[in-house]
Amino acid sequence: MGLQQVLGLGSYQTAWSWLHKLRRAMVRPGRDRLRGLVEVDETFIGGPEEGNRGRTALDKSQVVIAVERQGRKLGRVRLRAIEEASSAVLAQFVEDSVEPGSTVRTDGWRSYQEVGRRGYRHEAINQSRSSKSAAELLPGVHRIASLLKRWLLGTHHGKVSGYHLGYYLDEFAFRFNRRTSKHRGKLFYRLLQQAVAAEPTTYQDLIQPKNHNR
Repeated sequence: MGLQQVLGLGSYQTAWSWLHKLRRAMVRPGRDRLRGLVEVDETFIGGPEEGNRGRTALDKSQVVIAVERQGRKLGRVRLRAIEEASSAVLAQFVEDSVEPGSTVRTDGWRSYQEVGRRGYRHEAINQSRSSKSAAELLPGVHRIASLLKRWLLGTHHGKVSGYHLGYYLDEFAFRFNRRTSKHRGKLFYRLLQQAVAAEPTTYQDLIQPKNHNR
């Protein structure tokens, strides 16, 4: 609605379509993968469910997160909506998101065991053997998860369809990875460059999206 008012667009549908088309241009083909020490973990997007927690939660959207650790600072992030936290799904996400030879730090979830066989140094942290909380053991991904949920709730009021969640994740990563840039106009210019180079997307494509796995 804000974009519609600022640009004087005739309909909400037009503004909504514009934003979704821009989100589809926020992932640059062939972008560099994360490197160094990278934390990886999953989180759930959605309301609370009594009796269901963690990886047993139902009717929520599951998101896997990877974030570079640079001492106490966070580097770039990658996010992906997934249907299940299986070994194959998580290992593929790591391969797509992290440079081989990097150190991948996860919790002790057994599905991450495959990561060590894919050319990465895998550090698995067993929370049950530690006095620290999950947020203390993997502070980077938990910080990103908190910021993501706050952004979805505060900016979009939690009204994000599971069908389009992947593109909102792209927008979050685009914004976060460029949070320190002092040249805001250049970022807008780069986004427009990627937008005109992207494949055309019709309104029908937007309202009946295919699976989004990035």
